[in-house]
Amino acid sequence: MGARTGEIERDITAIRLPKWGRVIPAEGVVPWLVVGLDEVPVEPIRRYLRDFTARNRPGSVRSYAYGLLRWWRWLQAVQVEWDRATAAEARDLVLWLRQADKPRNSPRRASVHTAGKVNPITRKRNLGDGYEPRTVRHNNAVVRSFYEFWTEIGEGPLVNPVPLDRKGRRPHAHHNPLELFRAEGRIRYNPKVPRSRPREIPDERWKDLFGALRSNRDRAILALDLSCAARASEVLGLRGVDLDWGDQLVRVRRKGSDAEQWLPASPEAFIWLRLYLAELGLLDPNDPIWWTLRRRDHGDGLRHQPMNYDALRAVLRRVNALLRTNYTMHDLRHTAALRMSRDESLSLRDVQTILGHAELRRLGRRVNRKRVARVMRERDIRGVTRRKHHSLTRPDKKAKPAPDLIALSRPRGSIEPWLALRLIMAA
Repeated sequence: MGARTGEIERDITAIRLPKWGRVIPAEGVVPWLVVGLDEVPVEPIRRYLRDFTARNRPGSVRSYAYGLLRWWRWLQAVQVEWDRATAAEARDLVLWLRQADKPRNSPRRASVHTAGKVNPITRKRNLGDGYEPRTVRHNNAVVRSFYEFWTEIGEGPLVNPVPLDRKGRRPHAHHNPLELFRAEGRIRYNPKVPRSRPREIPDERWKDLFGALRSNRDRAILALDLSCAARASEVLGLRGVDLDWGDQLVRVRRKGSDAEQWLPASPEAFIWLRLYLAELGLLDPNDPIWWTLRRRDHGDGLRHQPMNYDALRAVLRRVNALLRTNYTMHDLRHTAALRMSRDESLSLRDVQTILGHAELRRLGRRVNRKRVARVMRERDIRGVTRRKHHSLTRPDKKAKPAPDLIALSRPRGSIEPWLALRLIMAA
């Protein structure tokens, strides 16, 4: 134990998380639940996810459920009840995540020699066996949000075990007017994430990638994603009614807000889409447009299944193995964003709207006040400000101040007149 605080100094490297519980899909208002070994939902997590579901999308609920499952396993490993957790448990979990390897269902085979190394063709680092800094930060955000819920309803610990590190600064003291206001205070044990460059696919590499695809379905998906810069989940959610063949637009549902938005697509993407749909056959307008090429039996007979993200990753995995690259669907989104940002007919605001980003810096370009000032000078743009107040009188600095008549007439030890008046009004 520590000499002052009495907290336990754990041997982090010797801790092994138990394979306790799992995340299962559920029927009802909460789409995902965490159950224990007895297949009974964990009640504190269920109540929190019920409140969380009312404010977020189902995909976020699943992500938060897995984060809380990891936290519950950690509490079992260190033998601490969930309502008695302190900042020491949150700190030790961060230390454990930074040195532990992620659990795998099967050992690596083809990627055992490339894990964690930089690909010489794409200049991108392959994912390693450990937890990335973004995973650690997400885990901290999940646990802090969970305890904030229980603190607001008056149950659970009085102090959140995931503290903020404000360092005594005034909130929003140096706020950039070009960015949104966000919650002040960095989580104390959040690791820093290095700023990465946008991942653009060169034209020569794109031709090789496109030529290695096997079917018109795969060509249609990648061509459509490269032209409209949508997320992979947004492209996979397209239906027949979401295609505007006349104006060459596609309607997607945004990941964060779940709002509908029409995005422009290239003529080449619609050509490949037309070839794929001709091979697919008759399709109901409200059905998904992306289907598996092979028929699978998921309990309702042997038939084609709607394409999901795992099937799309398998497409890129086959191409990457052939080209010895490590491209992802998000690389296509970065490539489309950089191509549009270099187009003189599109402003950064137009690109921001197409990408569905809330901030300009997510486009891969640094936007700060000096850059804005330089652009305003180059284009002769002047900001509209309020006129300065001009005083019509000048105070005499040598004049003697007037005597304080109120202080002279007030006996020693009495309260201020303004305070007495406020007390009388309050009574």
